[in-house]
Order: sequence, then C-alpha cells, then structure tokens
Amino acid sequence: MDSGAGGEPTVGEVGEFGLIELIRQGIGTSKHVLIGPGDDAAYLATSDGKVLVSTDLLVENRHFRRDWSSPYEIGRKAAACNLSDINAMGGVATGLTIGFGAPADLPVAWAVDMVRGFEEECSKVGAHIVGGDVTASDLIILAVTALGDAVRPVRRDGALPGDVVAFAGQLGLAGAGFAALSRGFRSPRAAVDAHRIPTPPYAAGPQAANAGATAMTDISDGLLADLGHIAESSGVAIDLTSSAFTLPEPVVTVGEALGADGMAFMLTGGDDYALVATFSSETTLPKGWTRIGVVSDGSGVTVDGKPYEGPAGHQHWR
Repeated sequence: MDSGAGGEPTVGEVGEFGLIELIRQGIGTSKHVLIGPGDDAAYLATSDGKVLVSTDLLVENRHFRRDWSSPYEIGRKAAACNLSDINAMGGVATGLTIGFGAPADLPVAWAVDMVRGFEEECSKVGAHIVGGDVTASDLIILAVTALGDAVRPVRRDGALPGDVVAFAGQLGLAGAGFAALSRGFRSPRAAVDAHRIPTPPYAAGPQAANAGATAMTDISDGLLADLGHIAESSGVAIDLTSSAFTLPEPVVTVGEALGADGMAFMLTGGDDYALVATFSSETTLPKGWTRIGVVSDGSGVTVDGKPYEGPAGHQHWR
C-alpha cells in the first residue's frame, strides 16, 4: 500500500482503530465526559442527568447497496446498527438524529420509505427520530447519532481473568448472507434477510448490565475482531471453545455452496449486531446468553487455545 504525499502514512495504512487512536490524542476532555472515545458509546453528564451518545456512518456501496436492499430495509439497518451501540453499553436508546446525503435525482419516495423503515426499527425500543440534516451528495450517506439512557453503562475494559465469555443474539447469518449476495445468490432467505435487516437482541444489553457484566460490546465487525477490543482494553486473554457454537442451517448451506468454512462466518462475520460480554464465573447468565469461552491472564483472542488463521473480521480500507 502506497503512502500519501511526502511519505506520510495514509488512513488505509493506519487502519480504523489506528486512526481513532491518533484522533483521541488530539482531542480534549472535561468533567462532563464520563466515558469518552473507545467504547460503543460515550457517556456524558448534563445539568439534569446523564446521556449515552453514539454515531455511525453508512455509505452507499460500502454498507448497503440499492440493488440488494429496499429503502425500507436500509432504514431498518441504519437504525439497528445505531440502536445496537446503545444496547452494547447496557442502555436503551431514546432518540436519534439523521444526517442524510443524497443525489438530486433520488426519488422522494425512496427517502420517505427509508424513514419508514428507520422509525419502525426505532419503535422496537421506544425511540424516534428527533432531528437531523440533509445535503446533496453523489452517493446516499446516512450519518446517525443515537442518544440513550443506562442505569450502569458497561464498558469494554472491565474483563477480568476467570470471567466467562458469552453472547446473545445470532451469529454468522449476516456474514453468510453477504457472501451469498456477493456471488449473485438470493438465498437462503434467512441469511440474506439477516444481512439486509439485522435483529439485535435489544433486551439483552440491559439484562447483561443488571446481571453484572464486566465488559460488553456489539458484534459489528466480527466476533473475534470485536472480542479483540475487549481483550486489548481490559489487558486480558480470551479463549473461545468452538464446540460451544451451533451453526445455523443457512450458514451451513452457504458454506457448502460456496466452498467456505461455516465456522468462519460465526467467528468473523459482521453485521449481525449480536452482543458479546464477560461475566464473573459465579454469575448466572441471563436467559438468551450462551457461554462460549473464558478470560485469562495474557493478551489476544484464541480459539481452542490456538491463534485463528485468517482475518479476524471486517477491516475498513482493507
């Protein structure tokens, strides 16, 4: 990969989290910032309370394609990935704003249908669109900020040796659906639909927080990649047990059709927006949570005691 002008590193070379770390070094903080950059959402103190804040950016042909998904489905997905960030902190979203960029020739009906899908997804947690902005753009861009409440925000940096690792929601289906769509297939329907409209386990975040989860994040880039953030932030090692996973039939079907490893979709596929968390070994896991691994001294994420061969998940600019 070539460096930029004058030999300076490019954003593609430093990667998403390298860029975020450089940005963090150049920004300030204050007494109002209770949790700053580095988690799924920030946590701010206000004059009459506290609020969770998270922003995500969805770009046409990068995060969605109009020939794969309807505007309604794109609206559902845009809302889901932002609501999931609040969920991953153990909170519940209360309102969202949308920055909407679009070409001048985009039919108005497209935008209206997208908002219909967005609002329908928000209704699952009792949230609504509360504002935003619109502008001209060569491609459709959705910049969404979600606001929410949490009794006890759960960060990524609290995992401890001896904790157990568990997940809630579904894994692998969206990744398998993306692989199928990329090869021109429109089935299995369950996998393709999972890519078009994620189904985050919205009740699981607050349940995990109430049960005393020590660390938590949502799975947007892949289980191994996102667990890697918990391991790094907490200064621990995490080992997953492959036999703890049950491969959904559509994942197996896509794997067989494409000559791919179905387990890879479970471990590295993103866009399902499941939750993964760590809990004390003495904690009774909430309903819907499945134990899949353990936390120990050390660093990194392994599977059955061995490093995973291949990419751990999605990487921007790669």
